[in-house]
Amino acid sequence: MKARLTLISAIMILAVTVTNGQSKTTLGLRGGVNFYNITGKNLNGDKLDNKLKTGFNLGLNAEIPIGIDFYVQPGIIYSSKGASKINGSSKASISYIEVPVNLLYKPELGSGKLLLGFGPYVAFGVGGRYEFGNGNGDRTIKFKNKITPAQALAIDNFYYKGLDAGANILFGYEWSNRFSVQLNAGLGLVDITPEVEGASTGKTKQNNTGFGVSFGYRFGR
Repeated sequence: MKARLTLISAIMILAVTVTNGQSKTTLGLRGGVNFYNITGKNLNGDKLDNKLKTGFNLGLNAEIPIGIDFYVQPGIIYSSKGASKINGSSKASISYIEVPVNLLYKPELGSGKLLLGFGPYVAFGVGGRYEFGNGNGDRTIKFKNKITPAQALAIDNFYYKGLDAGANILFGYEWSNRFSVQLNAGLGLVDITPEVEGASTGKTKQNNTGFGVSFGYRFGR
């Protein structure tokens, strides 16, 4: 429910921004492929040995001019993240509604424009599956900040924290026909491992880290 409300709110904010903002504010659509991993450390403090998982991203953003060649770019993106080869054979597929707010530098280059940007993002988990290797089935991913020992051992669900946040950078090019290609890199700064009630030892620390390639189109000038 919280994720749905966030999605609706973000879309309304973007719509109001484009409608009431400066005449040069534009709206754009993007979509592409993700290559993400869950990085961090296990209970022993050793680095996690997970592998990249392929997913996808799809969303929209607004570009609000704040100076010559500079823009604020808020957006909303459906993004599939996770990792493969967890503990050798398992895989996590986690879906997020991500809300980035980038500072974008967009100077003219050739017949189009260069895209350089960076900024923070916040993301809300909306679903996913945790697949065990060797034919041991899978579990629905649910989102909680704290779980009971029974939930940690449950055979029907697998848990992560629902809130993620971090930093991202982007690099790309927009042609004169308004089509563009873009490379994004994201670094999750929030540990998405839920706490287990009553646990007296440490816990695994996990962060979403990866990059994506997307194609887009911008409406208006």
